[in-house]
Amino acid sequence: MSISSSLLSPGPDGFRGPFRTDLPARAMYAEGAGIARCIPMAVAVPADAEDAAVLVRWARAIGVGLMPRGSGSGMAAGAVGPGIVVDLSRFTSIDEVDVGGRSLRVGAGALRAEVDAKARAVGLRFPVDPSSGAFCTIGGMAGTNAAGARTLRFGAMRPWVRGVHCVFDDGSQGWVHRDRPLPMDVPAIARLVQALDLIRTHGALGALSRPGVRKESSGYGIAAALADGGHLVDLLVGSEGTLALFTELELALTPIAGATATIMATFSSLEEATSCAIEARGAGASACELLDRTFLDVAERGGPTGVPLDAEAVLLTELEGGSRDECAHNALIMNAFCRAHGATSVVNAGDQESERELWALRHAASPILSRLAPRLRSMQFIEDGCVPPEQFPAYVRGVRQALARFETVGVIFGHAGDAHAHVNPLVDTMAAGWRDRVHGLLDTVCELTATLGGTLAGEHGDGRLRAPLLPRVWSSEARAAFANVKAAADPAGVLNPGCKTTVGAPADTDPIGMLRHDPEAPPLPAAVRAALDEVERTRSWHRFRLELVPEA
Repeated sequence: MSISSSLLSPGPDGFRGPFRTDLPARAMYAEGAGIARCIPMAVAVPADAEDAAVLVRWARAIGVGLMPRGSGSGMAAGAVGPGIVVDLSRFTSIDEVDVGGRSLRVGAGALRAEVDAKARAVGLRFPVDPSSGAFCTIGGMAGTNAAGARTLRFGAMRPWVRGVHCVFDDGSQGWVHRDRPLPMDVPAIARLVQALDLIRTHGALGALSRPGVRKESSGYGIAAALADGGHLVDLLVGSEGTLALFTELELALTPIAGATATIMATFSSLEEATSCAIEARGAGASACELLDRTFLDVAERGGPTGVPLDAEAVLLTELEGGSRDECAHNALIMNAFCRAHGATSVVNAGDQESERELWALRHAASPILSRLAPRLRSMQFIEDGCVPPEQFPAYVRGVRQALARFETVGVIFGHAGDAHAHVNPLVDTMAAGWRDRVHGLLDTVCELTATLGGTLAGEHGDGRLRAPLLPRVWSSEARAAFANVKAAADPAGVLNPGCKTTVGAPADTDPIGMLRHDPEAPPLPAAVRAALDEVERTRSWHRFRLELVPEA
């Protein structure tokens, strides 16, 4: 069903939050932190969970898709598309910490940084820490099964979610919680349990996981839900708003570290660096980040980095300990460990200021990349590959070769301890044939990832960017299981259609469709363009977008 934006106004009866169909409001949600652009049909901002339920029932009745959105800082276009944006960023509640139970209940729109600060005030922490932690929402993190540098020690989002309060496809609500009976009176829950039972019975589990891959944000978490100790929570986490809308979450917490230390090790070969990184977890590392030569080349444009010019790669490794003395001892062991793996130089940082200085190198390239615009645009479309650890050197070298083949400058960095790389191709959008090069690069890296037994999405999710690419890396059996789960939870296709799976999307969907950096893209209203540019420049993705445009 195709409905114009004007016909949607004033929105559902009884809806109490803002509901906007004017172009400035819709255009404010046309972009996120990723590469996509699409002006939605409308923007709805529920006042509470009941308001969200009113919206879902109305959308189902008229056949319009809903796209849940937090800060809009996701990379894979899960919250950028043609339906109605459901802005959940106003669900910002953060309850008091249950210190004894090491848990905390928060709204889906609560910022990760504020949640962690609340926990730290009582000696605990929320350990899942993506680089977007200052501005990403907890609901968005749960939606993508987000991770980060310290996944090496603490894992991704899934095990840290104790429960989720959901609004389901028919507007029914309920908590899905690890410590409580499932609300089987909710039709979507009953259908999901039945779908999982059928998948278990028919023995499809082998197709739903990748041996050796340490991080996975693609597809549905069926294998996790059906594993020993698994739960329906594990299926909902990572579902990117396609199975239910999240309004509230209960998180598990862990004690803060007594002390930390950081080591920067320089290597003359990529193989030595990656071999060291892959074994770093067993040596006690809580984080181990790779800065490839491509990254160092860009960082050096901003001034001396302190890294030898002949270095092929740098590893930044963090250690934790119960005390400063324990950390210092662990750092000496890690120093020797790195040198035994071929490090040509090792720098230790045992105090907070020295650690900050070393980690500053990890973020040195971003401001430089932004200054390369408008001619060179950083486009993250192959930014989340994760492969079995023994294949990581082949993956990084394969990406380098692909960049060279398509005459594209690129920056490679990431979570080497998990064999997970982020790649920022720098695309000259003024050069003839740039779209062909982007498609060629995407196709080549997809083939590389599949050949090495990896995933296209280690922590950012599939979104609309990678949903059309799932046949490249998932078997037909796995995709059938995903489709069955989606159909069980959302038979009307109202919840984020076209995201995570291609259900509800055109058959010929181009993952590289309308791009926000395309010089031929229709311009957004000038005031909107200026506001979105300021959000990106200041990395203030958590700004409430409707505050940045006047009332209609």
